[in-house]
Amino acid sequence: MRISPFLLLLTAGLVARLSYQMARSPVLPRFARELNASPEAIGLIVAASTITGICFKLPAGALSDVLGRKRLMLLATLFFAVPPFLYMLITDPSQLLLLRFVHGFATAVFSPVAAAAVADLHSTRRGERLGWFQTMSDLGAAIGPLVGGFVLFTLGTFSITYFLAGLIGLLPIFVVFQIPDKAPMPPQPGAPSRVSKFVAGMGQVLSHGALLMTSTTESAVYFGFGILSGFLPLYLQDIGYNDAQIGLVLGVQLVTTLIAKPFAGRVSDRVGHKPTILCGVLLCAVVLPLLVQTHLFILLCVLSGLYGFGMAVVTPSTAALAADMAKEGNMGAALGVLGTIRDIGEAGGPIVAGFIIAQSSYEVSFLIGGGVLAAIAVLFAIAAPIPRHR
Repeated sequence: MRISPFLLLLTAGLVARLSYQMARSPVLPRFARELNASPEAIGLIVAASTITGICFKLPAGALSDVLGRKRLMLLATLFFAVPPFLYMLITDPSQLLLLRFVHGFATAVFSPVAAAAVADLHSTRRGERLGWFQTMSDLGAAIGPLVGGFVLFTLGTFSITYFLAGLIGLLPIFVVFQIPDKAPMPPQPGAPSRVSKFVAGMGQVLSHGALLMTSTTESAVYFGFGILSGFLPLYLQDIGYNDAQIGLVLGVQLVTTLIAKPFAGRVSDRVGHKPTILCGVLLCAVVLPLLVQTHLFILLCVLSGLYGFGMAVVTPSTAALAADMAKEGNMGAALGVLGTIRDIGEAGGPIVAGFIIAQSSYEVSFLIGGGVLAAIAVLFAIAAPIPRHR
């Protein structure tokens, strides 16, 4: 029986992210500490792969417009498969930092290119389809830490944990091989070269005001998420909650996001991406400051779930809107710039919040985060045009 390309992309996304997150959390910080890394070094080691994404998601997406999606996805699968085996050779923090930068190429290349491949398959119902793709990838990212933590707890060895992550990371190679290859036609005589097309694609998306505004809007939601994930656990610990309760509060946000994305994407396809995005961003703007205004467990769970729902509303809609705004042949570049700016927001959230909390309080930090979200929502409402609905 022939499996559809869409299902193959869903499967590749799930398994690849499972392997990647299994090697990252909670195994990576513990491994770094085992190597006697300082707290500052551990923070940089954990963030290193995100920095790779910031630098290379846009070029990877633009390159896939020129060379084809399958070639770039196969390249990405090699970065999922090989680095986990190299962790077993690491003996000091500087080596681990370098390997984390290299391992980051896996998601930096795969995420925008696979999303572009999904968008290529569906000119209609893009929001729903991208929602399903994001949900399956997020599911893999959620299962990965559970598997990694369980293996490490059961066997007590980092080598075996990373070895198993590498074995799982081999699977996406075989999945992507089965996806039909739709490489672009070779340049015709007199036509621009591939290098020229690559450079032109990069330039077109970087000068596309509405696309950049859409990407900034998604980045704002991840800016708030970075604040939430970085400092809500510390706030909850300070007001007396135990690790299990903290995990449950954060888990509600994750589960809500996973479940709601495909359905929010379907709604976005029907009512329009721009109003859907606005509703999601404004919901996150209201909820974020409220999270540190209450000590009630049930209310904390509800608010966490609402932020997760807001993220679920925004993210498939921004991807679909970016795909709709992409010019012919620039789908990968458009989704690459979306991912690049999103990573900047997610990395910047906890950094900014940390400085504010050090000088003031959780309440002020989360309030400023909500203010940033609200301000970006207003700018998006004014600056981002509504593209012709397909």
